[in-house]
Amino acid sequence: MLKYFCQFWLWIFRWKSINNFPKEPRYVVIAYPHTSNWDFPLGIFYIIGSGVPFRYMGKDALFKWPQKYLFKALGGFSVNRSKTTSLTTRMAEFINSQDEIALALSPEGTRSNIKYWRTGFYYIALEAKIPIAFAVLDYENREVGIKDSFMPTGDIDADMETIKNYFSGTKGKHPDKQGPIQIKPK
Repeated sequence: MLKYFCQFWLWIFRWKSINNFPKEPRYVVIAYPHTSNWDFPLGIFYIIGSGVPFRYMGKDALFKWPQKYLFKALGGFSVNRSKTTSLTTRMAEFINSQDEIALALSPEGTRSNIKYWRTGFYYIALEAKIPIAFAVLDYENREVGIKDSFMPTGDIDADMETIKNYFSGTKGKHPDKQGPIQIKPK
C-alpha cells in the first residue's frame, strides 16, 4: 500500500519515475545532483515506490535523536566521514551477503558546490564486483530514478569520464550548487 501511496504522490507532483534497474540483484546507486533538502524526500518516495530493497548511506549527523529512528527505518546507514576506516571493504562484504540490495549514495556528499566527488561508491562497487547505477534527480525534466548502469573497469579515470558524460545536462533544484563531476587527482 505504501508503495502505491509514494507512486501516487510522485504522479501528483508530476515527477516521472525511471526504472531501468540493472539485471544484477546487487548494485551501488549514485544519485546526482544533490543540491536541495527536497532531494531526500523525493528520493525516498522513489525508493519506496519502486519496491526495490534500497539502503542508503548518510552522514552520522543525520542519525541523532529523534530523527535517527526514521532514517534507520527508511534503510539508512550512519557514516562517520571524519574517520579513516575500511568502510568500503565492510560495505562490499555486507552487499555480497545480501540476496538483493541497492546501496544508494550521493558522491557529492553535501548539498553545496564541491570541487571533488567522494570515491567510496566506486571502490565499494569494484570490490563487491557489482555494477554502478545512475540515478537522476533532474528537476528540469522532472525525472527521478535509475536511468542506466555500468560495470566499473578498475580504471577510475576512464570510468569517471563515463559517469561525467552520462550525467551531463542533468539539472538539480539549485544548479548553481552543482559542482563538477571529478575526483581528486592522484
